[in-house]
Amino acid sequence: MKWGGYRSSVAKSKAIIVVAHAILVIIWHVLATGKPYDELGSDYFTRRPDPERETRRLIAKLEALGHRVTLEDAAA
Repeated sequence: MKWGGYRSSVAKSKAIIVVAHAILVIIWHVLATGKPYDELGSDYFTRRPDPERETRRLIAKLEALGHRVTLEDAAA
């Protein structure tokens, strides 16, 4: 394991830094924009507003990995 596993003091230190950075970024955005913090939700990165765009992105990613992609409509 790169950082010695989750019990490693190095891994714990890195986790603390990551969380502290995330909190500082949130505070900076709140102070810079003057808007209150709005939780985006746990599914923010998996939820996409445009399914067509997400489909194109995933196809491109698979093709970059060397796969040939053929799409068929799902049976309703």
